[in-house]
Amino acid sequence: MSRRAVVLAAVLATLPLSALAEDGQYFWSGDWYLKAGASGFVAPRFEGSKSYILQASPIISLSRQSATAPRFSSRDDNPSFALFENDMIRAGITGKLVMPRDRDTSDDLKALKAVKFGLEAGVFGEVYPTDWMRFRTEIRHGIRSHNGVVADLALDAFADVTDTVRVSAGPRLSIASEDYMDAYYKVTKKRSAKHGLAAYDPDGGFKSVGFGSEVVWKATDRIEAGVFGQYNHLVGPAADSSLVQDRGSKDQFVVGISTSYKFGFALP
Repeated sequence: MSRRAVVLAAVLATLPLSALAEDGQYFWSGDWYLKAGASGFVAPRFEGSKSYILQASPIISLSRQSATAPRFSSRDDNPSFALFENDMIRAGITGKLVMPRDRDTSDDLKALKAVKFGLEAGVFGEVYPTDWMRFRTEIRHGIRSHNGVVADLALDAFADVTDTVRVSAGPRLSIASEDYMDAYYKVTKKRSAKHGLAAYDPDGGFKSVGFGSEVVWKATDRIEAGVFGQYNHLVGPAADSSLVQDRGSKDQFVVGISTSYKFGFALP
């Protein structure tokens, strides 16, 4: 079975039986909210780079308004749409924009094949083992940008220090397939001879481990703002790449701010 088929099967598996019409209602019927915003941050120029630039990313989350609405969200969460949720579990589909990465991004990338603008699409799942902890995993497949699969896992402990301020922190882990590693870290013999980086052909495996933290201020019932920081350490095939060894860094830092607004609406 192909990786695309696996991802599609996982998406279909998250669809609840209530997706079928029942008593004149559909799975989309009811009250929903859309959380939209953006974050600005200083981060490595590319994954594995030792130089930093100012960047931005969107914040988008769509879910049903209910007593089981998500108790916690992180700026690490990619745009997602919940198809199922109860007191302990939330699951659905997720996606991530993949920006192009080529010699225009950095001269250090001349020895690597260009990564095109595209998407990573897949599924996510969240589990709340306690009222103050959330485990989230995303599994995504590249579309146009690369043909690989990447899985991101995060565990966050969170606490409300006041009625309007929440702090959270926890470990991060990222795993990627060989196709992903090839897209971002492979150096062919031909490109090695031309651009001076040692030839490198990675396998799939663990990509990075790290730790993230965030402070969120709830300005109103609808408006949130926050500051965040994260540290990732490249490991395995990613860390062993000649791109990282010779011209980059295994240590990756991110510091930034975010803001978002929650819209409420109803569907028939």
